[in-house]
Amino acid sequence: MDDPLEPPALRAFVALAPPDEAKDELARALRPAYDAYPGLRWNRIEDWHITLAFLGELPSTAVPLLRTVLAGTAVGQPALRLGLRGGGHFDGRLLWSGVDGDLAGLHRLADEVRSLVRAQGIGFRDRPLHPHLTLARARRDDATAVPASAAALAGFTGRSWWTARLHLVGSNTARGPGPIRYRDIESWPFTTTTS
Repeated sequence: MDDPLEPPALRAFVALAPPDEAKDELARALRPAYDAYPGLRWNRIEDWHITLAFLGELPSTAVPLLRTVLAGTAVGQPALRLGLRGGGHFDGRLLWSGVDGDLAGLHRLADEVRSLVRAQGIGFRDRPLHPHLTLARARRDDATAVPASAAALAGFTGRSWWTARLHLVGSNTARGPGPIRYRDIESWPFTTTTS
C-alpha cells in the first residue's frame, strides 16, 4: 500500500552523519566566517553529512528495496573512526570541510553501498567519492567568500569519532533560492561501535 504522506518521487542519498559534538566543534571554528560572510547560503548544521552515494530523483517505490539492502549493510559493518579536518572549495562556489581517519574503510563502505543499490536495479550517476561535508554555497556574484572561508578552516582538526548509523536521506526537490532541506527516511546502527 502506498504511503499517502510519501511523494511519488524524491531525491535521495546514502550518508553518514557526524555526531553533534563534532558538528558543534566545526560550527565554532566557522563562527568568524558566519559573521564575515552572511550572504553565503549556509547549510543547516543538522543537515551536515558525508555522502556515500547520491542517488538523485527516485520513485518512492524504490524506498522499500533500499531499506532492505541498507539495513543488511549496516548490520554487517563495523563502525568507522573518522574526524573532520581542514576546509576547501569546489570551483570557488561550494565550501566544504574534509574528512580524515579510516578513509580506506569509508571508500569500501561507499563501494559496497553503491554496488548493492545498483544490484536493486536503481541507476544513478556514479561520481568518485571525495569525502567531505558541504557547508555553504556562494551566490553567483560572490567569488571571494568561499575561498576565504576555506582558507580560514585550513588549520582546523576536529576530534575523532565513531560512525554510529547508516542513513537513507531524502531532500526536497524544489528548486529556488531557499535552502535544501533533508530528512532521514530511515537509519540503521552499525553492528560494532566503540566509544
